[in-house]
Amino acid sequence: MNTVLSRANSLFAFSLSVMAALTFGCFITTAFKDRSVPVNIHVSKVMLKNVDDFTGPRERSDLGFPIFDWNVKQLFLYLSAEYSTKSNVLNQVVLWDKIVMRGDNTKLNLKDMKSKYYFFDDGNGLRANKNITLTLSWNVVPNAGILPLVMGSGHVSLPFPDTYETAKSY
Repeated sequence: MNTVLSRANSLFAFSLSVMAALTFGCFITTAFKDRSVPVNIHVSKVMLKNVDDFTGPRERSDLGFPIFDWNVKQLFLYLSAEYSTKSNVLNQVVLWDKIVMRGDNTKLNLKDMKSKYYFFDDGNGLRANKNITLTLSWNVVPNAGILPLVMGSGHVSLPFPDTYETAKSY
């Protein structure tokens, strides 16, 4: 009465329905979880050069406690700087980023690091700018569900120097 193909189709459809229900269950158990963590950023020295290079040490931070759970595949961390100039009310620049996979060491020991990306001064708005705000943010990449963007609760504001650093000639 029922052919082999008909029975295989029924089995496949049922299995697909079960997998869809399990995936939705995976999503709904972590969809409303608060993933923000307090962040503490320290900057020791700011150098402004003609080819802008922002440096500053970062202290040890442990990201392991409430962020990673069974539905988190990886984290995409990034440090961004926000500032305003005469020509633009809001400027945002990503200075550094890192991907932390599940099972990687979540204790970040980042000291005396230079920025990963150049911090170009478009129109000399960085010289003598008194309000550069550094913020650590991250995207949580789940196994199933939405991709939340989380900003850390801590940030630091710092002034930039009045002059560019002169290049050393060798």
